Amino acid sequence: MTPAPSTAHQRIVGELYFALRTHLGKSGCSVFVAPFDVQLNEDDQYTIVQPDISVFCKEQTIHPNRAIGPADLIVEVLSPSTALKDRNEKFTLYERSNVKEYWLVDPLNHTIEIYGVEDGRYSRRRVFGVDDTLSSFTFPELSIEMNNILQG
Repeated sequence: MTPAPSTAHQRIVGELYFALRTHLGKSGCSVFVAPFDVQLNEDDQYTIVQPDISVFCKEQTIHPNRAIGPADLIVEVLSPSTALKDRNEKFTLYERSNVKEYWLVDPLNHTIEIYGVEDGRYSRRRVFGVDDTLSSFTFPELSIEMNNILQG
C-alpha cells in the first residue's frame, strides 16, 4: 500500500485548491483534487492519471466518473517517492496530451515551477518562491501569494 501524503503535501494541495477554486470557479472552470481520474486522451482509455489538482474549463470534458481530455491546468506536489516520475514521465505525458499548464510544487525547496505550452511543447517556464506572487500563463488574471502556500 502506498503511504499517505505528508501533512505538508496535504496542506499545500488544500491551499492551492482553495485559491484556484475561489478564483477559477467564478469563470465556470471546474477544479478537482485527487483522487479524481483524468483520461488525458479520448482515444486512450488506458492512460489515466490522478493529479493532485486538475482544472477543466470546457464543461464537455467532465463526465460522471472522470474527466476525458486534456486539462487546462495540472498541479503535482512533489514528494521524495514521486518527484522523478512527476518531473519526467508525467511532464512528458502532460506535454504530449496538450495540458496547457503544468505546475510542479516542491515543498522542500519552497518553490512552484510553472510550465506553459507554446507551439505544442512546454517551452515557457517560471519559478516562484515564498516571497513571490504567482501568475499563470493560462489564467493571466490569477495571482496567488506564495507565502500562504509555501510557508515553511
